[in-house]
Amino acid sequence: MRVIRLVKTVDIVKKNIDLTSNIPLKEAIYLALRKTIVLGEISAGERINEMEFSESFNISRTPIRYALQRLLDEKLVMHQKGIGTIVKGISIKDAYEIYDIRKALDTLATVKAMELMTEEDLVEMEKLLEYGDKLNEENRVDELLDNFSDFNSFIYEKSEMLRLKSIVTKLQTYLVYFRDIAIRSSDRRDDAMAEHWLIYRGIKNKDIEQITLITHEHLDRSLRFIVKEMEEREIAYGEK
Repeated sequence: MRVIRLVKTVDIVKKNIDLTSNIPLKEAIYLALRKTIVLGEISAGERINEMEFSESFNISRTPIRYALQRLLDEKLVMHQKGIGTIVKGISIKDAYEIYDIRKALDTLATVKAMELMTEEDLVEMEKLLEYGDKLNEENRVDELLDNFSDFNSFIYEKSEMLRLKSIVTKLQTYLVYFRDIAIRSSDRRDDAMAEHWLIYRGIKNKDIEQITLITHEHLDRSLRFIVKEMEEREIAYGEK
């Protein structure tokens, strides 16, 4: 197991912490740690030590413990006896598993949304896509990331399948990670926007075959892109 100097890990997390937003310190530390892990900036196998983080941030261990427990619940870290908290991270195996799940759930949600959406819903969805095009053209990437999330959330909301939405929510940590990798690339971003428009047209035309085909192609292309990026970033510590 490879463990780098802890001070380097702390410095990376400090770079990702946002103390400007009006959220509790423990939440800010949790979000910074999660971002650092999911972006692969702390590799699997590295240790996170409560005392060192507490001293570096000049705070008690309580918010650090809160953050680590949240990460433990999300399976991004694990506790190893005699060592402490170890980064587990996200593997390529995780990517394949999550995308297989997404294919099934996204297709089901989109077909159900198609059956229930009104003309007013279609107008709202079209406006959401038009705004996404504008953000993409202006290279406003962070806002476009939110727009992509809004698009997916809109479909799940209109499907009126609350249990399905609950399952997807549990995968949110992984989805944010994969979305961040894919959409920050201009090439994948353009393709993903075009695929969203095709999904919209499939819904508008009530074409289940088109919805299924495009949803699967959309996710397959995203997965291929993400696996390639993970391999290049050497985040390939899982089995394919």
